[in-house]
Amino acid sequence: MMELRLLLNDRPVVLRAAAGRSTLSWLRETRELTGTKEGCAEGECGACAVLLGEPTADGIAYCAVPACLLPLGELAGRHLVTIEGLNHPDGLGPVQQALVDQGAPQCGFCFPGIVVALTGYFLTCGRPDPVAAVAALDGNICRCTGYASTVRAVENICRELAPHLNATSTRVADLVTARVLPGHLNAAPRALSALAADAGSAPAATLVGGGTDLLVQRPDELAAAEVVFASCRPDLRTITRDLTDLIIGGAVTVSELGRHPDVAACLPDAPEMAARFGSTLVRNRATVAGNLVNASPIADLAILLLAHDAELVLERDGGARRLPLRAFYRGYKDIDLAPGEIVAAVRVRPPAAGTVTNFEKISKRRNLDIASVNGAAVLRVDNDAFAAADLTVGGVAPVPFVAVKTAAFLVGKPVTAKTLHAAADVLDQEIAPIDDVRGSARYKRLAARRILFAHALKTAPNLLSVEAFV
Repeated sequence: MMELRLLLNDRPVVLRAAAGRSTLSWLRETRELTGTKEGCAEGECGACAVLLGEPTADGIAYCAVPACLLPLGELAGRHLVTIEGLNHPDGLGPVQQALVDQGAPQCGFCFPGIVVALTGYFLTCGRPDPVAAVAALDGNICRCTGYASTVRAVENICRELAPHLNATSTRVADLVTARVLPGHLNAAPRALSALAADAGSAPAATLVGGGTDLLVQRPDELAAAEVVFASCRPDLRTITRDLTDLIIGGAVTVSELGRHPDVAACLPDAPEMAARFGSTLVRNRATVAGNLVNASPIADLAILLLAHDAELVLERDGGARRLPLRAFYRGYKDIDLAPGEIVAAVRVRPPAAGTVTNFEKISKRRNLDIASVNGAAVLRVDNDAFAAADLTVGGVAPVPFVAVKTAAFLVGKPVTAKTLHAAADVLDQEIAPIDDVRGSARYKRLAARRILFAHALKTAPNLLSVEAFV
């Protein structure tokens, strides 16, 4: 148990609770704030969306997250806003009204989460863009209606708010003026600073990242455990560069990774990977270290970083060691991480000039799905031949797989369809997929070949044609 001090909507709250208990169960069962709905309990439906606000030098930064994947301990010193906290005493705000005007809500179960997620978009965007606003609802489903009415409502509210918002505005104050937010959010920074929040760490506690898998797989175990949260360590949440490397803190979220300019410069394939990683709500919680430590054979971030030959910074008891990510995975769910050791950071060297990087993901749905097979490549072509190659494939081995033999086969070979077909045969011998719910072994072999061809077509479109791989 730990003492938590937080701001819940417009009221300060002090409580003792299990740090690993889900915020969703606490809101509904203890606080009786039932506008936050319990749908899938896996972060995939958006019915439980809430706004989580964290103090910054300029006020409070908010993002929309799924309450079912938000441990209570994460609320220490933060502002939690539910749909009830977005209500206006004198009627609907413009977001709610726009949805009602288009006849979007029917039973009402899913729409509190949609309102919260859309509000979260307006809190973080520059000038409102209808396409990006609709994309921000990629983790919200509606069980009653089609989405055309919701899309029309989003387009209308974006047009209405565009004159009032810009990239340099004081966002909370402007949204209060526009009645998107109720007035109590203007006072939230002062109210939150008065709480003097206690992070509540315990000496023998387990460090938890975003919890997006842990709270789905082992919620009861997490609720009973002594835990602390990586988000409480500012040193784990930075993205920096030194003379040689990009350094990504272990507690950086996938959303932060996908939009950071230094990441885009050093890992050009990272924004595409991030866009295909779960939903906006999940990306706002999932962390870099969590995706790596979870050791899934189809972990998107592991597949990308392995292709870039990333290095881990592992910390324990004040000491640190470096380990190539390629040495981290020893077998299925078996990683080189000592008891008490954490992934503090990932170091990545930017690719050499002239290098092309690419990330591919094949899944049953384009968005909000786990890969059947994924892959990343770092390729360089000189004089119409492969001068350097690094290839990874997910879903074809017990671990995120580095295709060393296939990459070695490519180097020095001319960039031709014949070379690529021969390389695909090498890859087919190198991988060992199995039949599972994501697809048959035969399907995964075919998908791995197609991913290899896609990498080559992006790298040398002037030397290869799509027709050669049909």
